[in-house]
Amino acid sequence: MNTPPSPSGAEHTDRSSIRLGALVPLTRPGWVEAGRHLLAGLDLAVREVNDAGGIDGRPLELVVRDTAADPERAAAAVDELAHLGVAAVVGEYHSVVARAAAARADALGVPFLCSSAVLDALTEEPTEWVARLAPAQSHGWRIYADFVLRAGRRRIAVATQPSVYWASGTRILRDHLAPRGGTVLELDATLTPEALCDALVDHGATALLLLVGHPEPAVPIVRAVRRDRRLAEILVGAPAGQPEFAEWAAALGEDGAGIPFLRYLPERLGPLGERVGKKLRERLGEAPSFVAFEGWDTVNVLAAVLRSHGTDRAAVAESWPRVAVEGTRGPIRFSRTPGISVWQWTWTPVQVVDRDPAEPDRFRILHAG
Repeated sequence: MNTPPSPSGAEHTDRSSIRLGALVPLTRPGWVEAGRHLLAGLDLAVREVNDAGGIDGRPLELVVRDTAADPERAAAAVDELAHLGVAAVVGEYHSVVARAAAARADALGVPFLCSSAVLDALTEEPTEWVARLAPAQSHGWRIYADFVLRAGRRRIAVATQPSVYWASGTRILRDHLAPRGGTVLELDATLTPEALCDALVDHGATALLLLVGHPEPAVPIVRAVRRDRRLAEILVGAPAGQPEFAEWAAALGEDGAGIPFLRYLPERLGPLGERVGKKLRERLGEAPSFVAFEGWDTVNVLAAVLRSHGTDRAAVAESWPRVAVEGTRGPIRFSRTPGISVWQWTWTPVQVVDRDPAEPDRFRILHAG
């Protein structure tokens, strides 16, 4: 497995360093832009910890592995990182990949702090080894479903692909919308964009939610819907957050604006979030996404754990319920949440936002939960 140079500045093999394994999608078919933002946040936090003297004088070293959205590759990476002696594993954006990593970390007794994946069932059984910063899918997507209902849309179509993540999202939407007068129609994303548009018209859909990958097939679907005069009034939505990143706007321009999606930021960042956001913008050369903040918060939490509980893996895992850390988006504490198998931050701020049609680089907050 190819390993990029450690971006944390700790390329040496100094045995005094404390290693953290980082799982990040850096190549296709992984969502590379999300991986770049996640890694920027992880790396910035590691550098700041080291600039402040490290952990009791020992530097953190980030050992990065590219998952490329491949669950088997992620599981193998956890094996390798465990063998390398990492104190913990962090990161990952794709839910199905994070689930494979979490299962392997649980089996090996390696602490895993998941930064960005939201799938409720991150592990099959409850585990003490895994904690998560991102909100569970059921929490965020119910907030999104409430937004859709408040927008007056009750005949909801979802364009979806085969995946545990998309199937989970469809189920959450259907279970939440049905008692409130909403219906959910599943459309196979392998339909041609034109055939999908015909199906939307035939079923009288008032909203289309994109439960599909980006850029394919999301981009051609959006283009087709935007150009179909019969669908001029339909709400196009993307609860999984595809429009968050600049490549969405670059690919779709005005067509990509006005598409509500979920992101995990407060309405206003506090002083810590503002400071970190400024540094992330300098590193990325663009506005940082919430995923970059998730990366920074991940290392910030682990640094606090390592300072107070040491580097023993069992001690790190046992510390999850005692975490009390100020993050970029609010105070972070982990708890046991019904239906969630891992230690969970309940909850990061949740917003429904879109790109302003008049200014696609500007985000509008439409709903918060």
